[in-house]
Amino acid sequence: MQYYKSTRFLFLFVLIVLSVPVLAQSKKSFQQDMAEWKQKRINALKAPNGWLNLTGLYWLKPGKNHFGSDASNEIVYQHKDMPKQAGYFLYENRQVYWVSAENVKISIKDSLVTKVLVFEEGKQGAALLAIGSLRWNIIQREDKVGIRLRDLQAPIVQAFKGCERYKDDSTLRLNARFEKKPENKLLITNVLGQTNAQESPGKLFFSIGGKEFQLDALVEEEQLFILFGDATSGKGTYPAGRFLYADFPDANGNTIIDFNKAYNPPCAFTIYATCPLPPKQNILPIAIKAGEKDHIGGRR
Repeated sequence: MQYYKSTRFLFLFVLIVLSVPVLAQSKKSFQQDMAEWKQKRINALKAPNGWLNLTGLYWLKPGKNHFGSDASNEIVYQHKDMPKQAGYFLYENRQVYWVSAENVKISIKDSLVTKVLVFEEGKQGAALLAIGSLRWNIIQREDKVGIRLRDLQAPIVQAFKGCERYKDDSTLRLNARFEKKPENKLLITNVLGQTNAQESPGKLFFSIGGKEFQLDALVEEEQLFILFGDATSGKGTYPAGRFLYADFPDANGNTIIDFNKAYNPPCAFTIYATCPLPPKQNILPIAIKAGEKDHIGGRR
């Protein structure tokens, strides 16, 4: 009997000792995952195609749209690298051509251009024009076609060290159940007031504090993409909500929704973005105190 008690005690002691590294490793794994995610987030924002360097958005009118630093242009952008008369955009027949001014060196992929088709409605991608540290291309938002302008040497890019965040909380890394909704459409409105129907593969169901909640998902970059708001929106986090990705579910419909990876939309960093807004059903009635807080400095 005494031997049994001693053996049982020894077994429990060994089990506890062996479990400590496992628990530490599990905790370290979460912390390491978050550290890597945060660094990738900073790198993405500071990248040439990130949101920190966005310094202009100008909508085109049909016909010629002259572009340069001089006030005589229809589109004026004052910068050390911008010529007084850089050239013009010709917008007609659902196409946009760029025409460089004489003796102005505008390039696409390091090749100088004089007149070139830079955008055609219905086709993916738009040519990226460059001079000095400036880059610009054409974007389309419903019936609006405009210039997205970037400055790769924008001071905010070098100064940016990351967003203020809530403390990482592993309890807000949640198991979620995905339910398919065939032919489901979400009406998504952007900050321009434009609304369009987007295909949604279904809903994510998850529980917090013993209560079940749900979020409609979209698909982007081969993941589930969620636009959501919560009780912190405008009270610590960006007023119009945040973004979040989740992996596609497994064969049983299971996945993970990690609110520690909730992040600010581009509009939190610049007034020149055209962000989508969460649909009403994705406004959660609880406070999700995880992920990025509002980056107010980016909109000053």
